[in-house]
Amino acid sequence: MPVGYLIPVLLVAVGTLFALRPVPWSHPLGRPSYYFGLAANELPFAAFFWLLLLPTVLAFAEGDIDSAGGWATVVLAAATLPGLAVIAHRALGDRARIGQAMDEGLGAGWRTALDADLAGGLRRRPPLVRILFLPVLKRRRDVRRVPNLAYGDAGRRNLLDVYHHRSRPQGAPVMIHVHGGGYSGGHKNSQSLPLLYRLAGQGWVCVSANYRLRPASQHPDHLIDLKKIIAWVREHAHEYGADPTTLFVAGSSAGGHMAGLAALTQNDPAFQPGFENADTSVTGAIYLNGWYGTYFGQGPDSSPLAHITADAPPFFLAHGDKDTLVPVADARHFADQLRQISTAPVVYAELKGGHHAFDLYHSFRFDAVVDAIEAFTAWVRSQKTTPKP
Repeated sequence: MPVGYLIPVLLVAVGTLFALRPVPWSHPLGRPSYYFGLAANELPFAAFFWLLLLPTVLAFAEGDIDSAGGWATVVLAAATLPGLAVIAHRALGDRARIGQAMDEGLGAGWRTALDADLAGGLRRRPPLVRILFLPVLKRRRDVRRVPNLAYGDAGRRNLLDVYHHRSRPQGAPVMIHVHGGGYSGGHKNSQSLPLLYRLAGQGWVCVSANYRLRPASQHPDHLIDLKKIIAWVREHAHEYGADPTTLFVAGSSAGGHMAGLAALTQNDPAFQPGFENADTSVTGAIYLNGWYGTYFGQGPDSSPLAHITADAPPFFLAHGDKDTLVPVADARHFADQLRQISTAPVVYAELKGGHHAFDLYHSFRFDAVVDAIEAFTAWVRSQKTTPKP
C-alpha cells in the first residue's frame, strides 16, 4: 500500500464529500466536516493539482502503483474528480450570481453611476495564477503592514494592524475589519486578508484588529472595542495617508455581527463609555458569513436586527447557502428586514455551495466577493461625491 500516495488522495476525497454534503455543526462529525469541507470547497483547483494530480504522477513515476492498494487509491482519486468538478463549477458561477445581487441592490445601471477614476481602478479579471496554485499566499509587495498598534488598555486584545500602500497616497478611504471566532477566539491578521491586501494595494488604508473575548468579556464589550477602533482611526489614520471621512466597517462571522451592530448604532453614547463624543459613524458596512441573532441568549438588543432604522448606512452582505454554523435563512431574513426599513441600498449575495469562513483564501468565490466589495464601495463613494440636483 503506497501510504504516501494514499494520504493526500484520502484527504481530498473526504474534503470533497463534506464540501458537497456538509454535516450540521451540532452533529458529532460537524467539526471535521466543517474543516475538511471548507478547504476542499474553496480550493478545488489547488486540491486537484497538489493533492491528486501531482501525487498520482509521482506515484506512477516511482513505481508505487504495483499493488491492489495502489490501484484502489488511483480509483479513489478518479472517483473524487467529478465531485471537485461540481465544487469548481459552483464557485465559478458565483461571480455571475454576485453580479446579479449587485444589480438587484444598486440598480441595473449602477456601473454608470461610478466615478470615472474609481471605476478605472476596479479589477477586470481574477488573479488566476494565485487562485490556482498559491491560494494561501496573501501578502503583496506593494503593501506594508504596520503591526500591533494599541488602541485601548486591554493588552494584546486591544492591538490592531494597519495595511497601507508603500507609496502612502493621501486622502485614502479606510476599511476596518474584525475577525470571527464565536467571540471566544480568533485574531487579527487571519481572515479576509485577500480583501485587505487588495484594497491596500489600491490605495486604501486598512485596519485589522483584535478585541476582547468571552468569557472574560461580554456584550457590549466587543462592540465598545470596535467603537474604540473607529475612534482611533479618526484620530490617527491621517498618519498613514487616510481621510477617515470615508470609513467602512467589515467583519467575518462574529466580526460581521459586531460590524453590523457598529454600523447600526453610530455615535450611540451607550456603547461609547468614556468617549461619548467620539465620531463613530461609518460610510457603509460589509457583513461576511455573519451571525445575525442575539448574543448568547441575551436580550433582543444584542442583535443587529433590533437596531435597524431608516437611516442605516449601505450594507453589503455575503453568505453561503451551505453554511452549517449560521443558517442561510438568517442571512435572508436580515437582508429582507434591512430592505424593508432602511432607505440605503442593501446588496445581498448568496453564494451557491458556500460554507462558513469562505473568506480565508484566494479562491474564485472569495475573489469574486472582493471584486464586488470594491465595486460596492466605489458606488457608495461615488454617491458621496456626486452633486445633488
